Amino acid sequence: MIVYLLRRIGQSILAVVVMAILVFLGVYAIGNPVDILISPDATQAEIQATIARLGLDQPLWQQFLTFAGNALRGDLGTSFVYGRPALQIILERMPATFELAFVALFISVLLGIPLGIYAGLKPESIGGRSVMAGSILGFSLPNFWQGMILILIFAVYLGWLPAGGRGPTVSVLGVPVSFLTPQGWLYLLLPAMNLALFKMALVIRLARANTREVSLQDYIKFARAKGLSRNRIVTVHVLKNIMIPLVTVLGLELGSMVAFAIVTETVFAWPGMGKLLIDSINLLDRPVIVAYLMLTVVIIVTINLVVDVLYTVLDPRVRLSEVKA
Repeated sequence: MIVYLLRRIGQSILAVVVMAILVFLGVYAIGNPVDILISPDATQAEIQATIARLGLDQPLWQQFLTFAGNALRGDLGTSFVYGRPALQIILERMPATFELAFVALFISVLLGIPLGIYAGLKPESIGGRSVMAGSILGFSLPNFWQGMILILIFAVYLGWLPAGGRGPTVSVLGVPVSFLTPQGWLYLLLPAMNLALFKMALVIRLARANTREVSLQDYIKFARAKGLSRNRIVTVHVLKNIMIPLVTVLGLELGSMVAFAIVTETVFAWPGMGKLLIDSINLLDRPVIVAYLMLTVVIIVTINLVVDVLYTVLDPRVRLSEVKA
């Protein structure tokens, strides 16, 4: 177990280093933020002074070394637009994004796993086929289009829910959250459902496929022969065994929800990290863009590491294979 853990930590660090190089080169080699930040009437001396102040007069490799050295100390640069540490600006928006992602993941699991198990146990029934047809729609419809339809139905026509924004928040250990207030839930439901639809479709299909596979195993047939009730077979034997691959996928999907909630946050004006990224791209605020991407990489790599460790806990065969290796 220790050897496996050390190997995974080493792989995670290597992935972060490689992504840091790719992200920095990809962002800093494109565009010129000075054209946006400086007035068109600025003199050449003012332009050169701004370029020197932002450190853009140095060669690209020297800029990267400066960035890497500062990053090791927790400094990911100062925003060109806000004049504040980029990491601080992103951390201020992080609670909103994490809140949205966790609620969306909760909705995906709460609805996706039961529907997937039902479709797996009764694949030829009308209900099972309807569930699979709905999952296909969840995969096929564009995320931004789903968001606009949800706003049109529930905010414009029915008037049940607000169309955008985060709503009132309360502070928990210094972190603002909105799901602890009834009014905050009204603002949270639409964007969370929009973000959850695609993931719910994925969970349904995975749960259905694994349920059909597990249902054919000998231990399920033996449980039926012993006379165990259908509910006990499903909740104890089927659910436990389909959760092993689902835990891996759900961990990865949580990382993708955090990283790719950009469209949902933009459509619903949700003040999270994704909307900040879009605004920073429009202004070519390179430090904020790089800080966001690097923080996202670290989050995804960390989640993958945690998921792998949980996988070894759920499935001892992983540990045995590492010992043999």
